[in-house]
Amino acid sequence: MPGRRRVVSVTVVASEGRGAWSVAAVAVVPAASGVPGAGWGVSLSLAAEVLTGQLSHYYGQFMSAPLYLRIRSEWEARIRSGELPPGTRLPTEAELREQYGIGRATAQRVLHELAQAGLVERHRRRGTFVADSVRKENLLRFVNPRLTGPEIPGRHEVRHAAVVPAAQVTPPVPALDGETPVHHLVRRKFDAEETPLALEYTTVPFALAPRLLEEDLAHLTVISYFRAQQVPVATSRMYLDPVLLDAGDAELLDCEPGVPVLRQRRLTWLENGELAESAAYLMRPGLMEFYIEQSLRDE
Repeated sequence: MPGRRRVVSVTVVASEGRGAWSVAAVAVVPAASGVPGAGWGVSLSLAAEVLTGQLSHYYGQFMSAPLYLRIRSEWEARIRSGELPPGTRLPTEAELREQYGIGRATAQRVLHELAQAGLVERHRRRGTFVADSVRKENLLRFVNPRLTGPEIPGRHEVRHAAVVPAAQVTPPVPALDGETPVHHLVRRKFDAEETPLALEYTTVPFALAPRLLEEDLAHLTVISYFRAQQVPVATSRMYLDPVLLDAGDAELLDCEPGVPVLRQRRLTWLENGELAESAAYLMRPGLMEFYIEQSLRDE
């Protein structure tokens, strides 16, 4: 009818075998129907094209992630959304294996990484339970250079990835000549609710890993990459110090400038004593609680 706008209602279906989404149905709904979004005046063909492309993009990103990561992300989202409140019991390893058709190692890794992220607590003979709302992080694990997964569990957003002179990187790397070409990687870490958790700055000499930026930077763990490429790393040293956020970092972490935060710095050296990596992590305050837990049992 003239003067009355329409809204598009779109039904989409996923085809896991093809790794894509497609628009299965498109319908015109009267604006007076009460459907949310009425009055947009969306073009049917444009809506179908945009939705198909966007959903295929996000579905492709999801399906390209390792299976254990997709399963862990599903449970993490349910915990952080409040669907699973503190104290809720999670499935056992055997139950996860049956539910998802996965092996024992994958089921173990899912529960282990949820515990590492501070989202669940595991008790021998009792099971795995949703932890309190504050994210707990074992500091000994957090600073462990032999960690095979990400230093901070969660989604990475690559903010910057380029080859630049060492003089231009943040934070400065005094061990490198200012003209030395380096890979400079800036990533932001999110939780399941898309709250920024941390900023990560990584600097690696270009000559040491010339093809580094061709990797999947959203999931890259530098030390694991070095081992896979047989780079002879020998020593890693960690520093923990408080710093005040500047305006740029504060904006990325959704904080006020000047807020004190914890910064972890890691320097990694080769067997010949040359610097292999300089990394720094800025932690958003109030979202993580660090602890140290050690066994007192006699070995």
